[in-house]
Amino acid sequence: MRIIAHLDMDAFFAAVEERDHPGLKGLPIVVGADPAGGRGRGVVSTANYAARKYGIHSALPISTAWRLAERAKARGEPETVFLGVNYRRYREVSERIMALVRRRSPLVEEAGIDEVYFDLSFASSFEKAAEICRELKKEIRERENLTASVGLAPNKLVAKIASDFRKPDGLTVVTPEEAEAFLEPLAVRKIPGIGPKTENRLAKEGIRLVRDLKRFSREELQLRFGKWGPELYDRLRGRHEAPLQEEYEPKSVGEQETFGEDTGDLNLIFETLLGMCGGVWKRMRSEGFLTFRTVVVTVRFADFDTHSRSHTLAAATGSFDRLRFTAMKLLMPFLDRRENPRRKLLRLIGVRVEKLEK
Repeated sequence: MRIIAHLDMDAFFAAVEERDHPGLKGLPIVVGADPAGGRGRGVVSTANYAARKYGIHSALPISTAWRLAERAKARGEPETVFLGVNYRRYREVSERIMALVRRRSPLVEEAGIDEVYFDLSFASSFEKAAEICRELKKEIRERENLTASVGLAPNKLVAKIASDFRKPDGLTVVTPEEAEAFLEPLAVRKIPGIGPKTENRLAKEGIRLVRDLKRFSREELQLRFGKWGPELYDRLRGRHEAPLQEEYEPKSVGEQETFGEDTGDLNLIFETLLGMCGGVWKRMRSEGFLTFRTVVVTVRFADFDTHSRSHTLAAATGSFDRLRFTAMKLLMPFLDRRENPRRKLLRLIGVRVEKLEK
């Protein structure tokens, strides 16, 4: 019997900040870019549950988060605390938590700084696996003064959805017999692979829940979604055989920067791009990677229209000069009529490297 657990730390960045600064306890906390009094141009990395009651959530523009916080304050609600991101501190805490997980499972896949899959098939029953998860949650709470939510299921897909089911501090067990029925009443967006555009398109047809989409046959889903259709058919029924990957390594290393003001200043744009190339190259090396093959440049215009262009080299390289040259070459069309005929100003640029090797 396959038993997979997915552990997801609750509002991790904000929870670490609240724990480390007792004076913040109980207050709405937003970790992310500087809101700059409502003029900030980055996004929210994490919002704790008190802040989420104001409508603030991850990936929300920081300026929107600021306005929501100000509205709450005007209603007499507690004032929101905005904090910068302290990745080094969060990584330290994450490493200790991952060590606790590894003590309980022979097969662990770190899916990110605040989430991890682990195999509990050796427990032989969901009851025993659930007890292991309760002990793990208890130890995290006692050692780190943080809470985690866990989903327990026959595969990674259902386990991840289940971990989000009773947040915060939840434990949701979904047996193989329950998996299909567990998914049916959920919004289609809960199924990995269905993004906001697909969700909106389906909603126009009255398809909002998993059970609505299950009305279509495998063949009909293939016509709608192409090669992904048959896999979606299985996912809607809680079937997913993807294995755990023991060694977690980042698929890419990248940086992006939002300009203080929308800009067409070529000197500023080039200077920012080259600075990010240096940062990406140093991070790549510090994480033990010697070479890359793919360079990706992302551009967001003032109207939020966002584009990415990539180039895969014929051979892997660790050359900073090659990274800088390739990134500049990818960026240039966005600065002239090839990709920017209306000469729109730039809001954000980003650089990342992929196909990394140690």
